[in-house]
Amino acid sequence: MKAIFISYNQALTERIDAMLDEYGVRGFTRWTPTEGRGSFTGEPHYGNHTWPAINTSVLAIVEDEKVAEVMNAVRAIDAEIEMQGCRAFVWNVEQSM
Repeated sequence: MKAIFISYNQALTERIDAMLDEYGVRGFTRWTPTEGRGSFTGEPHYGNHTWPAINTSVLAIVEDEKVAEVMNAVRAIDAEIEMQGCRAFVWNVEQSM
């Protein structure tokens, strides 16, 4: 099992939800709002008067076989809307219940 953490501009919530449905990722935890800024490019998403954009984040636990297709889908979304921001990270899950 792997944990996929996805952080994205809140405007992308419907697209992220549709992508998770498409790849059969049913269970997840969502945090909204979350704040952040990109490592190299893009504007901060702080939800204030200077930087009004805000992020949403999702953590999903998926089977190893689904990781590549979900990550490729996130990359495709990000490539289309690069300035809005969408990032994903994968961690090993040692145990679950």
